Amino acid sequence: MTRYILRRLLLLIPTLWAIITLNFFIVQIAPGGPVDQAIATIELGHQSGFGGGSGPNLTGGAKMGQVPVGDRQYQGSRGLDPEVIEAIKKRFGFDKPLHQRYFEMLWNYIRFDFGDSLFRGASVMELIKQSMPVSITLGLWSMLITYLISIPLGIKKAVRNGSAFDIWSSSLIIIGYAIPSFLFAILLIIVFAGGGYLDWFPLRGLVSNNFDSLPWYSKITDYLWHIVLPVLATVIGGFATLTMLTKNSFLDEIHKQYVTTARAKGLEEKRILYGHVFRNAMLLVIASFPATFIGMFFTGSLLIEVIFSLNGLGLLGYDATLQRDYPVMFGTLYIFTLIGLVLSIISDITYTLVDPRIDFEARG
Repeated sequence: MTRYILRRLLLLIPTLWAIITLNFFIVQIAPGGPVDQAIATIELGHQSGFGGGSGPNLTGGAKMGQVPVGDRQYQGSRGLDPEVIEAIKKRFGFDKPLHQRYFEMLWNYIRFDFGDSLFRGASVMELIKQSMPVSITLGLWSMLITYLISIPLGIKKAVRNGSAFDIWSSSLIIIGYAIPSFLFAILLIIVFAGGGYLDWFPLRGLVSNNFDSLPWYSKITDYLWHIVLPVLATVIGGFATLTMLTKNSFLDEIHKQYVTTARAKGLEEKRILYGHVFRNAMLLVIASFPATFIGMFFTGSLLIEVIFSLNGLGLLGYDATLQRDYPVMFGTLYIFTLIGLVLSIISDITYTLVDPRIDFEARG
């Protein structure tokens, strides 16, 4: 197993390189980069009658026409001096050739140096550190609640397949899955956060403004008080897939020959279910762990972070994409990819803990 883990760790390097390289060149050819946005902002200021008489000479003597930048022509650069365009390019680091920027990025990323945000006035690593607690909070609590509900519920539905309990619980699961998480979040706000009915929970933030001055026990209750609604909104659609996956996995195992043999030998149902079926059925559930983890940590919580004003990693990456804040975009992408690859290795290790008969090293 040790050699297998080492091989997987070595594979992280080319995988990270391929993903970062592909996204780097795709982004470079996409229109609307930071230079384009800066030019558009200056042009808008000119049209509005601002920016022409004070401050640094960003507008210079106007020369009409498009200004070529490398092999591109910035469509919004009419009326700006080429020197102004060059100053903007230098400010955002686009005065260097493409290949130089690429290799500098690779060298920096090897050292986990993601540079500074183009628009936020802070380093990318600092922004990630500030956003990480929110994503960790939503992700861990959502996953914990989802797994604590889904696995026992899925097992019970498999054991009582076709019963009234199975039918009405499936109906509730389908309804929950059909409701978008952001819509459920809005409903929770309307009902429980002063939106017209009850005012039991806060509307925004992870903690109160006076959090630092609270005693330790009040800090715990304040923290839990703030995360109730965001976690509920994240969980509502997440447990449906895992519940049905657990149920179907257990049903497949229950109808296999070894279960019939165990029953013929007189073993108790609980011993058969949790001593034999559980080990085999949980392999499929474990396989879905990395995707579920990444989805709840980053992509699934994006709208929840927006609605509840929580500055997490999902919102950070989304804002960076809209602003074409390339250092933040690539930094968050790098972290997301690295976490996902490491989790896939952890998933394989968990396979062997659940079922020691699995030997990835022998397969290799």
